[in-house]
Amino acid sequence: MSVAARALSVTLGRMPPATPPPPDETARVTAFWRDLGLPGLVDVHTHFMPERMLDKVWAYFDAVGPLVGRRWPIRYRADEEERLRRLRGFGVRAFTAMVYPHKPGMAEGLNDWAAGFAERTPDCLRTATFFPEPGAASYVAAAIEGGTRVFKAHVQVGEYEPGDPLLTPVWAALEDAGVPVVMHCGSGPVPGKHTGPEPVGRVLASYPRLRMIVAHMGLPEYDDFLDLAERFPGVHLDTTMAFTDFSEQQAPFPPSSRPRLAALGDRVLFGSDYPNIPYPYLHQLESLARLDLGDDWLRAVCHDNAVRLFALDDCR
Repeated sequence: MSVAARALSVTLGRMPPATPPPPDETARVTAFWRDLGLPGLVDVHTHFMPERMLDKVWAYFDAVGPLVGRRWPIRYRADEEERLRRLRGFGVRAFTAMVYPHKPGMAEGLNDWAAGFAERTPDCLRTATFFPEPGAASYVAAAIEGGTRVFKAHVQVGEYEPGDPLLTPVWAALEDAGVPVVMHCGSGPVPGKHTGPEPVGRVLASYPRLRMIVAHMGLPEYDDFLDLAERFPGVHLDTTMAFTDFSEQQAPFPPSSRPRLAALGDRVLFGSDYPNIPYPYLHQLESLARLDLGDDWLRAVCHDNAVRLFALDDCR
């Protein structure tokens, strides 16, 4: 386990309860992107999934499950229609439906649900997932052929080795198709057997053109994942929960690495983890602004980079 991961484990559970969203949150989020001269936001890391599964996820957070490790109140607990209404009210022009399996036999059904969700929700990028299992190559190929725009891989929850031979055809297909994969591979909030930069680095060494979006900036191994982004031009990082008070308390981003973050400004993407966040949506945006990396950087991160990566011409 890395030093950063050990430090993360020690500090779990020390965060006070989250504050409720301000009553004028929607107006303030809208003012944020309008002041930057943007037409809205693109959020590459949001969770929509079958209601029964989402209820189980929320129950896991409520119970402070072992992969959570700390009090984590769900800030935007509501039915699907209300969650969509609020997200669109914030001015989010495009978003994702991050689904992920924790065992074999789940991924294909989740992909079917996500395809249907994207069909009835045109501002959601069609999302799919996978697991190291014999059928993975087949259903991933079918998802790509069906128009999937982004995949989700969750190494911490799935507890699998990214280099598992059953995933070899999956990585090859994603590399060839140029379809990005959002991958939770850092050791936060709690380290896992296969989390950290080394397993991912081995995959990238074999598939150097892979378009990988490292979730949560690779928290807490920020510098290690910045290293990978500097080595491999297809590696991006999403801001999900990084830089917020909630994450800074247990895994602060090193101030000395801000110049590296600025230099990679064309490969950093805004993500929120909505609705499963313990603080107001606005706080993620304010946390990016207080990095003081400039308006051009904010415009790229909150909108332009995702528009380019996903060819979102209707969001320009």
